Amino acid sequence: MSYHSSALGRPSSGKRRVKDLLVQRDNRVCADCNAPDPKWASANIGVFICLKCCGVHRSLGTNISKVLSVTLDEWSDDDIEAMIEVGGNASANSIYEAYIPEGVSKPRPDASHEQRSKFIRSKYELQDFLKPSLRITSTSKKNSLQVSLSRKIMDSFRSSSSSQKSDGMVECIGMLKVKVIKGTNLAIRDMLSSDPYVVLNVGKQKTQTTVSKSNLNPVWNEELMLSIPQNCGSIKLQVFDYDTFSADDIMGEAEIDIQPIITSAMAFGDAGMFGDMQIGKWLKSHDNALIEDSTVNIVDGKVKQELSLKLQNVESGELQLELEWMPLEQ
Repeated sequence: MSYHSSALGRPSSGKRRVKDLLVQRDNRVCADCNAPDPKWASANIGVFICLKCCGVHRSLGTNISKVLSVTLDEWSDDDIEAMIEVGGNASANSIYEAYIPEGVSKPRPDASHEQRSKFIRSKYELQDFLKPSLRITSTSKKNSLQVSLSRKIMDSFRSSSSSQKSDGMVECIGMLKVKVIKGTNLAIRDMLSSDPYVVLNVGKQKTQTTVSKSNLNPVWNEELMLSIPQNCGSIKLQVFDYDTFSADDIMGEAEIDIQPIITSAMAFGDAGMFGDMQIGKWLKSHDNALIEDSTVNIVDGKVKQELSLKLQNVESGELQLELEWMPLEQ
């Protein structure tokens, strides 16, 4: 296997970066079948995959998927940087699985080789589920298809990195408008009710709604603004019960993955040039707070995403939100 000489000098640091990425929540399952604990990766695509899906990826050829073991293989600097730039499964799937049609579903961990192979080939080789703006339609040079596709996708990720200053300071890459619509069946923290309010945290930023007095089914319809820095993966949401004479009681929490809306918006650019359409998706899983899959859509020239969340670490409670991505030029 060929690799840059610079990788030889610091194999542990490069491997550590990949392993640090692997332990992130969305990378703990295979990008293609959701099997737990993947130990393989497609370096040029930027996803972590299980052993069974790894076999299908290898059959596609290295021009489409360059498969490496997270623990056994030596990684070049370029391989590591590609994985870090994409950010892993959630970011990649928000593009590669943006348009899974009705009647087509991801294979399960126990799927047959035929089912697995058909889905993976449709996803990466045939580009059946890809965003229209990233599809490569020319077939005159088959071996250069995935190279061109990978370059186009990586350019969309790198465009969001151009705002990072050389001195290490990170600039805002855009604004996120979070509309807190309503809560349902929130937990009781006072005698018979609660006085709930919602808090959002990103880095050192904190913003919150007003307090809804004695209401377990509050309707806020309040818009909160957050400045999103480079490499921001999620928003921490908490619901509290306001108390006048003591510390406010927690009424549940949730983590909002904002990579699907950011990567989708970055890939499409000026949303005003497109009609209403779905451009991405955040999938419900056992380890996130989604009640159902959440799609990213262009609506009236704006990139929006509706979320229904089941609050975590609490006996009951759901929240309905709407996100809107606002690029800096807007």
